[in-house]
Amino acid sequence: MASGSRSTILPQSKEALLKSYNARLKDDVRSMLENFEEILKLARRESHSQISKTTQCEQDALEMQVRAANMVRAGESLMKLVADLKQYLILNDFHSVNEAITNNSQLFRATQIECDKKLMKLRDEMAMDLYDLEEEYYTSIFK
Repeated sequence: MASGSRSTILPQSKEALLKSYNARLKDDVRSMLENFEEILKLARRESHSQISKTTQCEQDALEMQVRAANMVRAGESLMKLVADLKQYLILNDFHSVNEAITNNSQLFRATQIECDKKLMKLRDEMAMDLYDLEEEYYTSIFK
C-alpha cells in the first residue's frame, strides 16, 4: 500500500489522522454490513423456540429496529467522516494553495513591472518637458 511512501512525506500527526479516518471508515462499513446481515437473518428466521409466534415476531421487529438504527448511526458517522476528510483536504492541500499563490504572485509581479515601466516613461517625458520649459524660460526675452 502507498502508506509507507506517504509516511515519508506526511508528518506523524497527519499520518495518524489519516489512519484514524481509515479505521473509522472500516468500522462504520463493518457495522452497517453486520447489522444488515442480521436484519436479513431475522427476516428469514423460522422460529423453533418455545416463545409464541406473535411474541417472537414482536421481538424480531424490535431487534430489526435496533439494527436499522445502528445502520443509520453508521451512515451518519460515514457522512461525518466525509466532511472531516473534505476539511482535511482543504486545510492540507498546500500544493494547490501554493500554486495559486505563485500564479497570483506572477500576475501581480507582471502588473507591477508594467506599471513601473509606464511610470518611468512618464517620469522621462516629464523630465524632458520640464527641461524644455526651463530652456525656454532662460532663453525667453520676457524674463
